[in-house]
Amino acid sequence: MFRTALRNVLAHKARLLMTVLAVMLGVAFVSGTLVFTNTLSGALENSAAKGFDHVDVAVEPEYQEGRGDRVGRTPELTQAVLDTSARVPGAASAIGVVEGFTAIADKDGKLIGGGFRSEGGNYWGTKDPRYPLTAGTAPHGAGQVLIDSETARRAGYRVGDTVRISVDGPVLTPTISGIFTTDDGNVTAGGSLALFDTATAQKLFGKPGTYDEIDVKAKAGTSQSALKAQLDAALPKDSTRTTTAQKLADDQARAISDSMSSMKNGLLVFAGIALFVGTFIIANTFTMLVAQRTKELALLRAVGASRRQVTRSVLVEAFVVGTVAAVVGLVAGIGIGAGMRSLMGSFGATVPDGPLVVTPGTVVAALAVGILVTMLAAWLPGRRAAKIPPVAAMSSLHAQATTKSLVLRNTLGALLAAAGIAVVLAATTMSGDSGQAPMGLGAVLLIIGVFVLTPLLSRPLIAASAPVLRVFGVAGKLARQNSVRNPRRTAATASALMIGLTLITGMTVIAGSLQHGIDKMASAAIRADYVVSMANGNGLSPDVDRKLRSTEGVTATSPLRNAASRVDGETEYLTGVNGAAIGELTDLKVDEGSFTVRGTDVVVDRTTAEDHHWSAGSHFTVSYEDGRKQRLTVAGVYEGNEMIRGIMLDNATLAPHQSDPTDMQVMVKTADGTSGAVKDRLAEALGSNPAIRIQNKKDISNEIARTFTLVLNMLYGLLAMAVIVAVLGVVNTLAMSVFERAQEIGMLRAIGLDRTGIKRMVRLESLVISLFGGVLGIGLGVFFGWAAGQLLGTRLATYELVLPWARIVVFLLLAAVVGVLAALWPARRAARLNMLQAIKSE
Repeated sequence: MFRTALRNVLAHKARLLMTVLAVMLGVAFVSGTLVFTNTLSGALENSAAKGFDHVDVAVEPEYQEGRGDRVGRTPELTQAVLDTSARVPGAASAIGVVEGFTAIADKDGKLIGGGFRSEGGNYWGTKDPRYPLTAGTAPHGAGQVLIDSETARRAGYRVGDTVRISVDGPVLTPTISGIFTTDDGNVTAGGSLALFDTATAQKLFGKPGTYDEIDVKAKAGTSQSALKAQLDAALPKDSTRTTTAQKLADDQARAISDSMSSMKNGLLVFAGIALFVGTFIIANTFTMLVAQRTKELALLRAVGASRRQVTRSVLVEAFVVGTVAAVVGLVAGIGIGAGMRSLMGSFGATVPDGPLVVTPGTVVAALAVGILVTMLAAWLPGRRAAKIPPVAAMSSLHAQATTKSLVLRNTLGALLAAAGIAVVLAATTMSGDSGQAPMGLGAVLLIIGVFVLTPLLSRPLIAASAPVLRVFGVAGKLARQNSVRNPRRTAATASALMIGLTLITGMTVIAGSLQHGIDKMASAAIRADYVVSMANGNGLSPDVDRKLRSTEGVTATSPLRNAASRVDGETEYLTGVNGAAIGELTDLKVDEGSFTVRGTDVVVDRTTAEDHHWSAGSHFTVSYEDGRKQRLTVAGVYEGNEMIRGIMLDNATLAPHQSDPTDMQVMVKTADGTSGAVKDRLAEALGSNPAIRIQNKKDISNEIARTFTLVLNMLYGLLAMAVIVAVLGVVNTLAMSVFERAQEIGMLRAIGLDRTGIKRMVRLESLVISLFGGVLGIGLGVFFGWAAGQLLGTRLATYELVLPWARIVVFLLLAAVVGVLAALWPARRAARLNMLQAIKSE
């Protein structure tokens, strides 16, 4: 039986080619996903890697939670803490670390490493062991800076050059005193690192006399754990924590792995979709192959083969096919993984460099998936064929499915579809978080239910195409009859395309609706012409607002400043604004009272007001970060959104309680509105700083939407794999159908249907099946897009369903193109059949 199975594989190479391709694409998708995520994870791990060669134990401040009226804060690591750390018996040295954002411009004024992190820090003394100098000397004073060798190479900087940098907005122009090397993976990944002397770094980053971390090196013979114990005994436990370098390295690797897990799981979902689609095709292929060999299998039964042996022979064929396809798919997947990394760069995402990672787990997963999926898909057809009595099989009295089996299938499908719709509708009434799981469950039930019902749905939907097909005469009539002759085969073929188009349509509906909601939110909340912020989201110096206010043509400005506080024993973040101008710069709907922000009068968003049971005229006491308290009055309650929310008060009231005020953004209103000239004038006023963004409302909307567009483009690329698998399924089904109907095609040729008519018949059949799958997929996609939008609407108040009719038409045309292209080879093959040989075939 084993030899028989192998001979069958070799004897039907052409028939099994499409099955091999379907399995290969599914395996390639899975292995490509694993290679891509492992490669990206490794590269990010290297880029985020911080060298631990010069530290054995790190001392960090311990965040203290807010309690009562005290605002939560992070204690400072002072010079006294550094001196204490350096004096413990096991310490050889202690270095105070200062870190912060520092943007470096190239000679053309563009931000270096714009897509990656731009960091700054301090150079310790005159010879910092962390950063070996390759040229120049250590920096001294605010007029000197060190830059890393990679940044110097990329920008063409040398020692003695003047460089434009920015820490919190205003442009600085220090001289490069030296160039250093570093093992900081962020730099090798495309970022930049600038170093100042310690006093200058502390001043620039708003940390005078304090440090972000203290790195302690152990003496020879002192272990990391022993040094940690000594530091724990010497340092205050309530304001500091100590961590060994080994623990830091382990935590770092774990954090990167966790951050990559969601991406890996998301990509594997789409790999599973491709395999799910491929499983239909494989099962369909083996069903037709087994049906075509029914007499052959019956003969094996007649000469003594048992049912188990017949089933086993089919599974052996599936094993051989699956193994070959898995090996080829693994090789293709490695190429896909490399290609996906390159494509991310073309989509605008910055990807750090690193070697291609192919782990043993990827190889095992690829082989297991390819072989198991193929054998699983082949098991049912093999088992079904083995149960047919030899006499019935040899006399062809077994082909039709019983009425009982069809009734059972339709009943089960109706129950699953009804349950799926009910669960999805119930999920739309829930909140965003609690409704996700039920929504996913309902979607799966509905898709499975529709798939089970597809044979039943195929007859009325395909029958609706009859008026159009009549235009093509006999060929059109035959195409319609062939499409509904075997509903199960038509259903399995159309379902593969249906799943792909369901997901593509659903995502397109959601993305379009989200974009509309974001545009609506930006236009509804902001009257300002421009919003100014740092490119990396860090805070702006108050100098930025002062410079913008004095710029020609600017009529109003307001910084938005965040500050932690305690209200009613809970932490609340205050938003400081220019009370005199904020009403002119925003367009927020006021539900109660007036939009008055002046002195102790504040405005509060609806959600915060309901949480504290406030209304217009309510009074409450706030505890600021400096510990002082003040009684405030709610002048008005407004409708907040994702851009502006919370307690809004005048900066004149807030600023005295802040030790180091920074602005998250500055809103600007100009006399001339928005134009290229106005934007250039604002940029020039800020020193043409590449680290500062000057955006109008459309820019803000596009920036938010850019993330959705990037993800959507990636998902389109991933789902294209499922569509390709579906195309192969249509090709496979038609090719098998042509082979199966060779005698019928020969008779049609003999009674006068020419080769052109045969080609037209096969093409129209393919077109009808593909459009059937396309209509189902688009319908389900729109439904799921609407349902998912109901959940999103609980988080985005301006969300509104928008149906992208143009794209829906494109997707329907795509289904038609799939049908036409898939029929090219089968139609040509059918037309070339020799009519006499076809009539004599069995």
